[in-house]
Amino acid sequence: MTIKSIAGIDHAVVAVKDLDEAAANWKQLGFTLSPRGTHSAHMGTGNYTIMLAEDYMELLGVLNATEHNAPTRVYLEATGGGIERIAFTTLSAAAGAAELRTMGYAAIGPTDFERPVMMPDGSKSAAKFATFQWPVAEAPGGVRLFACQHKTRETVWIPVLQNHANTAHRIARVFIVTPDVEADARHLATMIAGEVRGDADGSAVVPTGSGRADFVFLSRDALGKRYPGVDVGALPARAGAGLELVVSDLAAAKGAIGAKALTSGSAVVVPPAAANGVLLAFVAG
Repeated sequence: MTIKSIAGIDHAVVAVKDLDEAAANWKQLGFTLSPRGTHSAHMGTGNYTIMLAEDYMELLGVLNATEHNAPTRVYLEATGGGIERIAFTTLSAAAGAAELRTMGYAAIGPTDFERPVMMPDGSKSAAKFATFQWPVAEAPGGVRLFACQHKTRETVWIPVLQNHANTAHRIARVFIVTPDVEADARHLATMIAGEVRGDADGSAVVPTGSGRADFVFLSRDALGKRYPGVDVGALPARAGAGLELVVSDLAAAKGAIGAKALTSGSAVVVPPAAANGVLLAFVAG
């Protein structure tokens, strides 16, 4: 169970220093990317999305410094890039912000914004959103949390953008490395009224909803042991570290990724150094 206003992980925000360079890199990993989007002026950011069946990944870059993107700029300066935020799905950002306030959190929002979208038929439309955020200081494992209300799903989940050469179709796990696994996992569980489940390798799992990705808190060393042969040494000791992605065809994934693909156990893995600070583990399913 989680708080009423959210319905599982919606997307992972990967903050990058050079947005177009990062987009070119992820295309080489076998992903189909949306055309570059530019958010409303007060946001000061641009993005590329990588749409999956029910969730997605977002490459986010700062285009103009604003008050709103100050935390992202601090994050990029400290880490160089990686998983900065995780978004939950919400049906009402206003109701979600109100619910957080009843829990004692100084919620930020609701905040409305949009970005222009070029549709496959050449017509112009817009993707419109409303969000609410937990306070910036409430960041379990160093990862900030917010929730996103999609007002125009048809301009975000566009079928042609959901087909990837690597056959990825779902986020199964979000890995957060931390030296204090239990405390950070319980922090998150408290924020969403969820639960913590222990795993055999000492990791702590916080589910976010049926059919949606779980958070997995573990030490950096434990992440390295989970994927032998993958260099995780450059990851911060406490940060969003990786994504486990479910693919339809593991051999196709390995072929689409090419030279950056490493086989580690039953997974095909792209090391953090080759994916803008994010370990990507592709598994069959």
